[in-house]
Order: sequence, then structure tokens, then C-alpha cells
Amino acid sequence: PCLTRLCSPIAEKTGKVLGEFCRCYKEQYGVALFNSVRYEIEGNGGPQAQLLHRKVPLEDHVIYSGNLFQYIEENKKWRNRFSVVPHNYGLVLYENKLAYERDLPPRVLVNSAGYKILTSVDQYLELVNSSLPGVTPKSGHSPILKCPTDFPLILWHPYARHYYFCVMTGKEQEKWRAVFQDCVRHCNNGISEDSKVEAPAFTDAVRMYRQSKEQYGTWDMLCGNETQVLSNLVMEELLPELRTTIGPRLKGKAQERQRTWIQISDAVYRMVYEQTKAQYDAAMAKCEQERPQMESTIRTDMDQIITSKEHLASKIRAFVLPKAEVCVRNHVQPYISSILEALMTPTSQGFAEVREVFFKEVTDMNMNIVNEGGLEKLVEYMEKLSHLAFHPVKMQSCYEKMDQLKLEGLQQRFDVSSTSVFKQRAQIHMRQQMDDAVYTFETLLHQELGKLQGKDDLCKSIQRILERVLKKYDYDSSTVRKKFFREALLQITIPFLLKKLAPTCKGELAKFQELIFEDFASFILVENTYEEVVLQSVMKDIMQAVKEAAVQRKHNLYRDSMVMHNSDPNLHLLGEGIPIDWGEEYSGQPEAEPAADKRRRAKQVVSVIQDDEGVLPYKVDAEALLQPGSPEPRETEDPDPGAPPSSPDGVEEIREALAKESLGDADDPSGARMPQAVPASPVPRADVPSEARVLHATSASPAPGAETPSPSAGMACHQSSDKETGEEVAPPGGECSPPQPADTTESGEGVQTEF
Repeated sequence: PCLTRLCSPIAEKTGKVLGEFCRCYKEQYGVALFNSVRYEIEGNGGPQAQLLHRKVPLEDHVIYSGNLFQYIEENKKWRNRFSVVPHNYGLVLYENKLAYERDLPPRVLVNSAGYKILTSVDQYLELVNSSLPGVTPKSGHSPILKCPTDFPLILWHPYARHYYFCVMTGKEQEKWRAVFQDCVRHCNNGISEDSKVEAPAFTDAVRMYRQSKEQYGTWDMLCGNETQVLSNLVMEELLPELRTTIGPRLKGKAQERQRTWIQISDAVYRMVYEQTKAQYDAAMAKCEQERPQMESTIRTDMDQIITSKEHLASKIRAFVLPKAEVCVRNHVQPYISSILEALMTPTSQGFAEVREVFFKEVTDMNMNIVNEGGLEKLVEYMEKLSHLAFHPVKMQSCYEKMDQLKLEGLQQRFDVSSTSVFKQRAQIHMRQQMDDAVYTFETLLHQELGKLQGKDDLCKSIQRILERVLKKYDYDSSTVRKKFFREALLQITIPFLLKKLAPTCKGELAKFQELIFEDFASFILVENTYEEVVLQSVMKDIMQAVKEAAVQRKHNLYRDSMVMHNSDPNLHLLGEGIPIDWGEEYSGQPEAEPAADKRRRAKQVVSVIQDDEGVLPYKVDAEALLQPGSPEPRETEDPDPGAPPSSPDGVEEIREALAKESLGDADDPSGARMPQAVPASPVPRADVPSEARVLHATSASPAPGAETPSPSAGMACHQSSDKETGEEVAPPGGECSPPQPADTTESGEGVQTEF
């Protein structure tokens, strides 16, 4: 089908949805601005955090880099790609490692917000079959995708382009899966919490818009930055209409129709994204332009606005509260303790694991210093420890505790579409608490170094600082968890209550509008005040449930009455200083190195996997990778004699390439090893905790003192920008046309930029 005829209806539908949303956003912007100014004046902050917070945690670092095989849809071939995950968690794919080191443009840039990581082709086919009802390949027919190994990694999105990767071993698959999940977790959390006006205005506007469409409860696609979220909002309404219009007109075999539908969905998503970005940016700019005048009015009339709002709230409370309290008593109160217990068990286990991993890493470091001694070893270990929170593999044992979270019958009762929202939120808190603990530890240790004499003093000091930091961690993690439990309970129960009360209350709210002075109408909304009243009806029960849970020792929570006094009054001043660079400060190498060398030797958080597994357990011909009925891949152009060698196609070539790569590592100028398909000698790894050791190819138990030269020494830090995470998206060509297979070859594939 030709999308040209549908361009105008798509743009019209997108404009309509965005128009309604922007009206909601403008209303919520005034409310959020008032709340922000009021909070600034009145304060009412919670308990002061005991741990320090790092401002720029991953500057000049990459999370991970290594080789992946990517399936190129345009020519139906698998290509070896050198893949880099920079500090902003975008996935960047290069032709090969040499192209990366030479700073050549990448082949692919992926922002993974909204994606799911699949490790099974069957999982993927199930999702693809459900995306286009009535189109399922017959039994015995070849599926839409074949993988040359048993270890696929597929990035699936309900609207955008899919990405297909594979690796040679299960160990590599597990490691890459942890890295990809970290990318998704980070990119999903794309709305900055530092924005005290725009962020709450946006999220409240999304919620109000969806509630106006009778959609209550959690929403899985509240993922990414504002433009991505709005694009998802539009696609949620647009895609069913397109499926009805276009689906029956798709031609060809089932696999071809599925493939065409995925391409159409991606093309529409890009069109929607471009229009959304322009329209939302214009709405936000208009609000920013009006902000100074609005803020001046708020500061001048703050007392009158508060009085007017309290008067409105009292009238709404008298009307709504009796109904809300009955609803809470009958439908919510009996289930609060069950919901809370379901949340608390995996969350508390995850935070306990964070504490254990931190304790183990510092203790191992201290033991290694006792055995090996010297400031040089301390510097080496502190450089690794400083980014422990951003090591996907080492943190995996913490994150996976949240996989136990199941609300079972409660999920359906309270219209919770998925628990992934709560899982990811808890995991982000875990990562932040780990980094706060590590940063506090290294700040205190750095302060002590000048006063220490000898190895014994150093080890005693490390142990003493560790104990201090663990006490601070216990207090802060308790505060964070209690806040998380309260927010999660509200996020589950409030939409349920609003939906229950809507038939009897929502239609009557219009009569309260006359109670708001016209001058204050931008800062006081009847619907927001109504929701605050509903929140108050259940808040007491939620606070009481969390308070009672704090008494149970099994969850390791502090009582609300426990206030930890600041035992380090100058600690927060230390945290405002220049970030510590252990390598530069203590390496004794003041000479500036060339940019190219610095790029190759940029610090890497995760070491490249050392694979000791053999070749594939079975053989697949290169021809089997081609899709039935699809054209043969185009012949590539004559290779440039000076260009890097091309990537292999079939499994046999993949094997040969990996074997050559492993034999040629000695000639690699950077000294970094790629994944090998030939057995490697077991090398003890000190930077891998026991929980994550299964992801490494070594079978020997780790000997913390026997560290091999870090492969990360050869990895470069790609100079990242917003473009790396796909926030700057190439326009779809200016005209609307059906997605066509690009006239691409191995050397002319082009950059596919994801949002």
C-alpha cells in the first residue's frame, strides 16, 4: 500500500491529538509553576540525604563495547558490527573497530526507549504475529526471521523499527542482555527530574489526556523523552485505525505482509515523531515566553491564590469525600497491605543486594591492598569501584530481584497493565543509591589519603570509612524505599478510585469553576483540586501501612521517628568540589596524549568478554539466512583497497573471521580483545563478583589480586551528543511514501537513526 494517500489523514490525526494534549499541557504548566514557587517559598523538604550525590557520573567513559552480528534487512545479510554504548546509553554501531578508532561516522544509532529485549526468536515471532491479527505464517513455512546462532538479541518496539543481533555464546548473550537492559532502563527514564515545572506539567498533562479518553491506570509507553512519549500517545490511537485500513490490503505471503507492516509502522512513527517534535516545541516555547509574567503574578498574589484554592478544596471535599471514603473502605483498604507486601519483598531484597555488592567490592579491594600494597593498587581499584553502579553485569544480581514482583489478582483488580513501571523505577533507585554510596566512600577516602602513613593505616581507614558509609546507606535506602512504596501505592490506587468515582462525581465538577477568581484561573484547576481531595482520602491508610511495615525488621526500614543527625557536617561541602580522577591525580603521567590515543584508551566500565567456548554446535548454510521469496542480496561494490575488510555473511565465514580475530589480537594496536570463538585460557578476573561470574568465560574462581590488563584500555570514548541517542532524527525525506528497501550494499548501508 502507498502511504502517500494517507499522509494527510495521518498528519490531521496527529495534529488533533497534539492539539488536545497541548491544551492540557498549558493548563498543567500554570499549576506546576505555582506549586514550584510555593514549594520554594514554604520548603517542607523531607529528611536530608546522608550520602553524597555525583553530578556527572560517567564523563569520558563508555559503558561497554564489543562485537555483535547485526541482521541487515535491506540485503537480508548478517554483518559483524563493532558496538559501543557511551555514557548516555545510546547504542552506536560501527562498521568495525577500526572505523570507531578513526572516528568515522557510525552505521546505526539507537535510542532504546520503549524497546523490549528478547533472547528468543519464538518470543519475537509471538509478538510479530499478534501485531497484525489474522496474518500468521502457516505451519512449516519459514518465519520472518532466522538466526544463525542459538543466541539472538532482538530489540522489539510496538511502533518503531526492530533490531536483530546475535552472538556466538550464551555468556556473551547474557552480558549483552544486561547491557541492553541498562540502556532501556536509562532511556525510558528520559524526562529529567531536575525540571521542577516542565516535567510535572508534562506527566500530569499526559495523565489528564488519557483520563479524558477513559484510560486510567499505569501506561507502559510512558518511555523516553517528551517527544517520544507524545509520539507513543499518538500511535496508541493511530495504529489501530491504520491496521484496519491498511491490513486487509497487504499482499504477498504472511511473512512478507508482516515485514511490510513493520516497515509501514516505523515510517508512520517517524512522520508522527517529526510533527510531534515541532508542535510540542512550539507549545513549550509559548509557555516559557509567558512564564515571567505568570511567576510575577504568583509571587505577588501567593496568599490570595492559596486562600482561593483552600476555599475551592473545602467545597469539593464536602461533596466528594463521603463518596471517596466509602470507596476506599470497600475497594482499596482491604488490599493495601497485600500490595505493599508484594512491593516490599523484592524491593528490599534488591537494596540489600546493593549493600552486599558494595560491601564485597570494597572488602575485596582492601584485601588486595593488604596482599599487594601501595597507592598504585588503590588507584587501580578505585577507578573501577567509582563506576560500580554503572556496571550492568555486577548490578544484575540487584536488578533481577525485582523480577519477583508480581501483583497477581491485584493487577487486574486495579487496572495495572504491567509491573514493569515499578520494576524499572526501583532499579533506577538501586543504581542511584549504589552510586551515592560509592561516591561518598571515595570522597571520604580521598580526604583521608594525605593523613595516612603506610599500608596498615590505609587498610584501617578503608574499613572505618566503609562502616560509616554503610550506616548512611541504610538510612538513605530506607528513606528512598518508603517514598517509593508510598508513590507506588498511590500510582496503583488513585487511578482506580478516580475511575470508580467518575460516574457520580466527574459530571458535577463544572459547578465549582465559578469559585475560582478569573485572575487565578491559570494556577487553580478544579480537576486537579478534585484529584488532591481523592488522594487525601486514601493517603492516611497508605501512610499508616508503610509506617507499620517499618516496624517489621525483615524489611530493614527505619521508623519515621528515627532521624539520623549529620555526623559529617562538612561532607556535603566536599561533594561540591572538583570530581576525583584517580588515574590522572595519582598516575604521575602529566603529559597530554594525542586525541586518537586518548580515544583508544578511554576508560570502559564493563570489560570485554573473554570467551572460552568453542564454535557453533551446528552448521547453517549462508543460503538458509535468506528469507523465502525475497530477492538475492545485491552485489557489493568493488572494495576500496584501503578500506577495512568486509564483514562475513554466513556462519562459516563468521567462524573464520572470529578465529582470525583471535589469532590477530597480538597485532591489535589497542590491545583490546574482541569476543573469541576459539578457547581462551582461563584468566582470573578481579573485577567480577561471584554473582556475575557466570557471565564470564573463565571457570577459575576469581583471584582479586591477579588482574589482567583491562581490555577497556583499548576502548575509546565516543564523543557523545544528543544525536547518539537518536533525539535528533533524520527527516523522513520530506515526502510521504511507502518504505522501500534502500538501495544499499555493505558499503552503502547508510545510518539508521532511531529516536
